Amino acid sequence: MPFAKINELELYYEIQGEGPPLLLVAGLASDSQSWGTVKDQLAQQFQVIVFDNRGVGRTRPQQASASIARMAADCVGLARYLGIDKFHLLGHSMGGLIALETAIGYPEHVDRLIIAASGASTGARNNCLFEDWAKTRAHETELTRWFRIFFYWIFTPGFFDDAKALEEALSLAVDYPYPQSNAGFAHQVRAMAGFDGRERLASIRAQTLVIAGGEDLLFPPAVCRLLADAIPASGFAQIDQAAHAIFVEKPGDFIEAVAGFLR
Repeated sequence: MPFAKINELELYYEIQGEGPPLLLVAGLASDSQSWGTVKDQLAQQFQVIVFDNRGVGRTRPQQASASIARMAADCVGLARYLGIDKFHLLGHSMGGLIALETAIGYPEHVDRLIIAASGASTGARNNCLFEDWAKTRAHETELTRWFRIFFYWIFTPGFFDDAKALEEALSLAVDYPYPQSNAGFAHQVRAMAGFDGRERLASIRAQTLVIAGGEDLLFPPAVCRLLADAIPASGFAQIDQAAHAIFVEKPGDFIEAVAGFLR
């Protein structure tokens, strides 16, 4: 299994495909495997690089202190480790915050930028919600129940109509062989709460696409559109019948939006 010594971490990563490098940055509580619905198809056109953020998956130590700035430095550190000078960058949710910070702090490394289901900050409501998730997770003995509550926020109502798909998703989450620790989750929550990029968006030089899920409760389309409007060279795309987990519910539409923008 490939690991890179980045900063104080042993950072787990995977590479698939050939072509222009495309770095995918996962969201809160998600790791490299979360891109499974889109990674293979994207790898037909790009050299896709996925990795486990600090605080999750196989990256160690999971209890390493986290901030969005540190995680942006991890992205750039991995690219440099791999000998990649410039790359396309796609971040989802928390990964969107990381991608914004990377584009702002390391503009020489970012070719094109895609922000999916994210904003320039998390906002007071989301910060309270995420903190409550962290507190209940720390005391929850029935993880299936915790993940079901988590799913209420990231999937559309239609997702729950398919009982088999729901049970499979819950089983995958609960039985995942590389579970996130409570401390790792809490560190990521605090990292998100500590980030606010609103005053720096005008400095982003990369051509940017912001993608919204039409039914996203966490970062609704209006929030995503405000982000797009604040970035100089930016476009906006909305994928309907999808909530926060856009590329899980609508992988084909998501791939089309991403690949079309990067062509």
